[in-house]
Amino acid sequence: MAKLIDGKAIAAEMREECIARVMKLKDAGVEPRLDVVIVGDDPASHQYVNSRLKDCAEIGLASFTHTLPAEAEQAELIALLEKLNADSSVHGILLQMPLPKHMDQEEVLAHLSPKKDVDGLTVANAGALYTGREGFAPCTPSSVMKLIKSTGVPIKGKNAVVVGRSIVVGKPAAMLLLAEHATVTICHSRTADLAEHTRNADILVAAVGVPGLIKGDMVKPGAVVVDAGINRVDGKTVGDVEFDSAEKTAGWISPVPGGVGPVTRKILLENTLKAAEKLNGLD
Repeated sequence: MAKLIDGKAIAAEMREECIARVMKLKDAGVEPRLDVVIVGDDPASHQYVNSRLKDCAEIGLASFTHTLPAEAEQAELIALLEKLNADSSVHGILLQMPLPKHMDQEEVLAHLSPKKDVDGLTVANAGALYTGREGFAPCTPSSVMKLIKSTGVPIKGKNAVVVGRSIVVGKPAAMLLLAEHATVTICHSRTADLAEHTRNADILVAAVGVPGLIKGDMVKPGAVVVDAGINRVDGKTVGDVEFDSAEKTAGWISPVPGGVGPVTRKILLENTLKAAEKLNGLD
């Protein structure tokens, strides 16, 4: 039976560390601040933003929301981002996705300062990740790495399989694992005989968005399994891993909910504090 990777417990520890960092910044005369930009009135997006603002309040991090109507022109959004880029009191900017269909996401992101891009969405931060330079990696794959490292299982030299190739989870997770000297395979929806690859994984990351895709017989005995999938099935949140069967085979496994999610939320706070420290020469 696998050991549980408790994301809530890890997040609680991170919360205390964030509080200490906020206090140090304030002692140095810096009021760390995260600004959230959201376009439109999608209820799920607003619920997500409200949760992030609550997280900020819990650690004493100042936060502000800028809401534009769904019919706002792209130029208006770009002007807002450039205004926040130039505001020295703003340290982190979270641009809530997705944007309305009439906006060009890549063009908009090109106007977000990489130094304040705490969700790691810009091309500059993606380039830093892929070339091994310092920058902000997307929060979810950073959370995946935090959970893997919490097990104490060495990553160096291990076979790691990432199921999913999105630019916000799968690909950056693969790059982060590669940076820790794992041998990485990326699988996806068109991979032939997926189980052949997953059964060879010492570390298995599921991030494809297909509920219950990874069954217990697809997991290598003793493997570390981190489920980054978030799916709604019959009113419940479930992952990409069939937890009950995989738990019997894996050595370590993260649940959904209660695994990657809580830590992802704290990574966003950590990135904002890191941005505040660097922008003020305190890192």
